[in-house]
Amino acid sequence: MGRRKREPMSEGKRNIITGLLQEYDIKTAKDIEDALKDLLGGTIQEMLEAEMDEHLGYSSYERSDNSDYRNGKKAKKIRGNFGETEIEVPQDRDGSFEPKVVQKRQKDISGIEQKIISLYAKGMTTRQISETIEDIYGFEVSDGMVSDITDRLLPQIEEWQNRPLDEVYPVVFIDAVHFSVRDNGQIKKLAAYVILAVSLTGHKEVLSIHIGENESAKYWLGVLNELKNRGVKDILVICADGLSGMKEAAAAAYPQTELQRCIVHQVRNTLKYVGEKNKKEFAKDLKAIYQAPSEKAALEQLERVTAKWEKDYPSAMKSRHTNRDVISPIFKFSAQVRKVIYTTNSIESLNSGYRRLNKQRSVFSSDTALLKALYLATTEISKKWTMPLRDWGKVLGELEIMYPDRLN
Repeated sequence: MGRRKREPMSEGKRNIITGLLQEYDIKTAKDIEDALKDLLGGTIQEMLEAEMDEHLGYSSYERSDNSDYRNGKKAKKIRGNFGETEIEVPQDRDGSFEPKVVQKRQKDISGIEQKIISLYAKGMTTRQISETIEDIYGFEVSDGMVSDITDRLLPQIEEWQNRPLDEVYPVVFIDAVHFSVRDNGQIKKLAAYVILAVSLTGHKEVLSIHIGENESAKYWLGVLNELKNRGVKDILVICADGLSGMKEAAAAAYPQTELQRCIVHQVRNTLKYVGEKNKKEFAKDLKAIYQAPSEKAALEQLERVTAKWEKDYPSAMKSRHTNRDVISPIFKFSAQVRKVIYTTNSIESLNSGYRRLNKQRSVFSSDTALLKALYLATTEISKKWTMPLRDWGKVLGELEIMYPDRLN
């Protein structure tokens, strides 16, 4: 596509520029910015005066019998793309004047608040955000101001956490990502439990995020009952692993639901015992087990992997054989269904986004700060989830046969 040509300058624009050059001693691009900043303040000031005239029904040079009248001005600093500008907001005796060009309590006219939220979503600390804004716009924003702006997300997060959900989800993944959080001067590890679902249309959706320290059947029953209260009547498969009390809680909340152990966790836990240089090859060999065409072929592949790696990584292979009960249940599904339930793609794409938060911020100031960052990261990641999972129609057809009368 060719570059769009600039439209010819009109006579009116040329007169404005000529007047600008005459009024200001402009020699550099910085001088132009300063002039525009000055004009911005003056323009807003004139608009505020015009708004007050309209509000009172008469101008400052006219007489009126109106009981409401001008009552001085109040200085106010506003932040724009050219930095800070001071204006004087007209006041009226009744206090009923509501300016529109710069509203009451509004200090940002440039979209800086949205920029701050965007930087927060990328995992930057309040200090890093403050420094970035100062570098770009030339004025300082305090850590407290950054917190105040991002705190405005809290009602939005609460609404999101309590939004109505679908009645049925074919698959729900429950996974944990750990973060360091400051609490009363001490740093503790907290788990962010993320509930990710695949809907009947094949789209991924994060249902909720829970931050906590201890897992128990009572805790998970509360989480699952919350899903029920939000409208979820049935889940075909919950895919989770290593969550204490989940089996008992799932049986109580959703008696018909199958609880499947998560292959993602099994692979991840096994790779902890493997040297960095061999992780890629080892992971490829493990995948071949779970992608085998049948249970018999999978167990044969397990023996081949054992023979290949047991000498170098006995702990890893011991973990594989200890958890070989994970292999059998998955082969009641076709390869297409297994790909949806057991491959890493559904969870790992989400977790990789969350892990970037850990790289940016070694410690979160509070669990609320962590929740805000996770919510914003989730919002950004889920923007890419516009298409259903591949071959979802075939997957859904198979699930309808395996779980009759539960997907209607």
